[in-house]
Amino acid sequence: MRIRKMAAAALAVAALAAATGCGGAGGGSAAGTINWWTWDEKQAQAYQVCANAFEKANPGATVKISQYDVVDYFTKLTAGFVAGNAPDAFQDSVQYFQAYANQHQLLPLDDFISKNHFDMTKYSVGVSSWKFTDGKQYALPLDWAAAGIYYNKALLTKAGYTDKDIQSLNWNPDNGGTFDKMVAHLTVDNKGVRGDQPGFDKNHVATFGAGAMGTNDFSGQTTWNALVSTLGWTQGDKSTWPSTFHYSDPRFVKTMDYIRSLADRGYAPKFGEFSGSNGQNTISDIDLLGSAKVALEESGSWSAGEFAKLPTVKVGIAPVPYGPDGKTRKMTSNSNGNNIWAGTKNPDLTWKWVSYMGSAECQTAAGKSGTFFPSIPSAMDATAKTLAAQGIDLSVYTAYEKDGNLFPAVVYGNGAAMQQALQPLFEAYFSHQRNDDVFQEMTTKSQQVLAKKQ
Repeated sequence: MRIRKMAAAALAVAALAAATGCGGAGGGSAAGTINWWTWDEKQAQAYQVCANAFEKANPGATVKISQYDVVDYFTKLTAGFVAGNAPDAFQDSVQYFQAYANQHQLLPLDDFISKNHFDMTKYSVGVSSWKFTDGKQYALPLDWAAAGIYYNKALLTKAGYTDKDIQSLNWNPDNGGTFDKMVAHLTVDNKGVRGDQPGFDKNHVATFGAGAMGTNDFSGQTTWNALVSTLGWTQGDKSTWPSTFHYSDPRFVKTMDYIRSLADRGYAPKFGEFSGSNGQNTISDIDLLGSAKVALEESGSWSAGEFAKLPTVKVGIAPVPYGPDGKTRKMTSNSNGNNIWAGTKNPDLTWKWVSYMGSAECQTAAGKSGTFFPSIPSAMDATAKTLAAQGIDLSVYTAYEKDGNLFPAVVYGNGAAMQQALQPLFEAYFSHQRNDDVFQEMTTKSQQVLAKKQ
């Protein structure tokens, strides 16, 4: 799900040139080879289980799964569109949806869905993200992701807190609520003085209470979005194909001011402290937590297994904080989709494969790998059960899903141009080169970029 952070680089080089059976793998024999692509090595391995079952139930059918690194993935797709040899179906990110749909490279699925009475209500997230401006459905949800707070259990205990304390944090933009108090107390300078104690030296910090939350990611998926969304803020004027992003909204401005204050007070790393010249961490979130450079940090659900594998640190997972009312929790959820190429030579068999991938049977089998979150709740439960047996507690994420805390990430176009326009402004703000005046400029630039045609 880290695809959002890779979008700008991939899109910049990816300029586009101007059904039977549904519920299970069976339903009669069908011959032919289906090529399916993904950028995710783990999902390629997980869905091979489904491919084996599909081939067994459909004699004469072959599913060939190919995985390419995300940096090359969309370039290869584009080359396939131009050459007329793209894969029959492929994993896609919503950031590329507008471009591909505008160029008529995607096959609408509505007729297949209607003809086969395919139940779209079984998905917990992601369906609306794949409806285009023409009102048609172009993908079935493959997975979903959210963010949680990962914390060093030993540091939490040493600071006098319990797991229960971090599970029920609240936040507000005025004084930061209990979240701010915990972050301050978890922060320790190189002389052992905590951030809320007299004599704390913010310029020589051994352990930051929180990881960096100032980011050049204009959606704030794993940083600020969960905070500002509790205030009723929405990124766009519409959840799909917006005409503006609400960066000049006073609620957003106040939230950014608070987040920048964490670094100013020494409670979080300053922008770029652990980063290269491109603003990306040179030390991973996992390593920062494992080395006790930070005590807690918000990170993606896709990292749960990696945090759990840290050899010397026991990591807990907590939900994002409640908002100022102490009861509202909001979390944006990104969802990748499964597209069918408009040029496939075998649309019926390809739909049969794609719809099987979108079934509870397949997602439960593939989800047992624990490497992604299935879009179907029953399959997600199976994933959580599998990981629980490995000592990885996903109850925070299953609770998001069941308690209605999730909302879909905004679907928009021109992702590369948006990143290029907004990244320097975010960097300027969090490095104190610019102040609150930057947010009106960001809003204006978002309107200009969103208005461009692809």
